[in-house]
Amino acid sequence: MASALICILLVLPVGFSASATASSPLERLSEALHVLKEMSQQDDVGTMARLLEKAKGVAIFPSVVKASLGIGARYGKGLVLRRDSATGGWYGPGFIEITGLSWGFQAGVQSTALVLVITNENGMRAFEGGKITLGGELAVAAGPVGRHAEAGTDLDFKASIYSYSMSRGAFAGISLEGAKIDPDEPANELYWGSALSPGEILARKAADNRAKPLIQELNRLIAEAR
Repeated sequence: MASALICILLVLPVGFSASATASSPLERLSEALHVLKEMSQQDDVGTMARLLEKAKGVAIFPSVVKASLGIGARYGKGLVLRRDSATGGWYGPGFIEITGLSWGFQAGVQSTALVLVITNENGMRAFEGGKITLGGELAVAAGPVGRHAEAGTDLDFKASIYSYSMSRGAFAGISLEGAKIDPDEPANELYWGSALSPGEILARKAADNRAKPLIQELNRLIAEAR
């Protein structure tokens, strides 16, 4: 999988490749804040906000580039925060990367913002452990929006993760079966000043000013869902 992903990414236009790979931890926090603000303007965001209200955590990827040449590949850098649903406190951030492959007739390049709402302890433990494959034992579902949400599409937290995307102004759920998420160790060491495990990072309260604007936006979305 890794060799195929590298081959596809090598043919990406420079601008798309840079948008997914070049952000520093502080830039990633700023970009994640921008994504949440953009999503909050959508009519269907209420369902995602209601999921966040009871969530155990959230992962945000400001730019996931998907390139397709018969075989499709996606790659992006993001961050994850753990939430204490009893107190509303946030922990982290941990910096992460997402990769994935798909098959079938396809061509082109697309950049998508991605939000993963982690709804139960099983999902959160996977992020604390580090390496994750979405699907299988760790169930992931396209986040319900609009009429699908009104119909009660799997809103009893049967899935560990609900995924939402934002591309060219369109807000929707997205399927991520088989995608892999790994720690971005250089970014984590740069942000925290030392090498820490994902579990250690997500046990640290998000209390400093670098993460404060993002935490405030998450709390605002949750408050508006009540």
